[in-house]
Amino acid sequence: MKAVILAGGFGKRLKPLTDQRPKPMIEVLNVPIIEWQVRWLTKFGVKDFVMCVGYMREQIFDHIGDGSKFGAKIAYSVEDEPLGTGGALKNAKNFLSGQESFFMLNGDVLTELDPNRLHVAGSHAIALVPLHSPFGVVELDRNSKVLRFVEKPEIQDKWINAGVYHFTQEIFRYLPEKGNIEVTALPALAKQGKLEAVKYQNVFWRSIDSHKDIEEAAKEMQAVEMS
Repeated sequence: MKAVILAGGFGKRLKPLTDQRPKPMIEVLNVPIIEWQVRWLTKFGVKDFVMCVGYMREQIFDHIGDGSKFGAKIAYSVEDEPLGTGGALKNAKNFLSGQESFFMLNGDVLTELDPNRLHVAGSHAIALVPLHSPFGVVELDRNSKVLRFVEKPEIQDKWINAGVYHFTQEIFRYLPEKGNIEVTALPALAKQGKLEAVKYQNVFWRSIDSHKDIEEAAKEMQAVEMS
């Protein structure tokens, strides 16, 4: 099965780092995000990739190449202008014509979750991870006395999009020429009851959206001994 990596964005919130490199080439523990992603997926048996690239794509070409040094096969779908997550996937359709189904992931996600659970779940499936509070919280008793302080806990029964998906060829019926899948295809699939959710708990996951995320991801990855 193939995996599509959306790696064409500008990464504006990571400026000035992204003035000199595309977001997927930002390094965490001295390894670019996109290399972490290829290594992660190959561990779960995914060896065939399509990378949707645009901004400063030459750096990705130079570092990843044809994928052979990672034991993978990699093709590139090029965006001459930003197409959004939905448009980028639609632009890559020809690279997926022989695939009954495939994985797709955002190019800023670091994780160790098992993507094969999505394939088992159904035709269209989305990975979910628990929502963590960005702040420490204070727990009180019924009389408003402080019981304890909890640093950045999981918020019970609230889940967020992990940016990892499983789709079939049917997804192309829902995709825009330009625009984000999160506001076009996913809501349409959900409305029709065609989108399954797979919850992942107690697994490392981090989206790199800010400079602080780079630092925190490095600490977490060292703690879980990712390699």
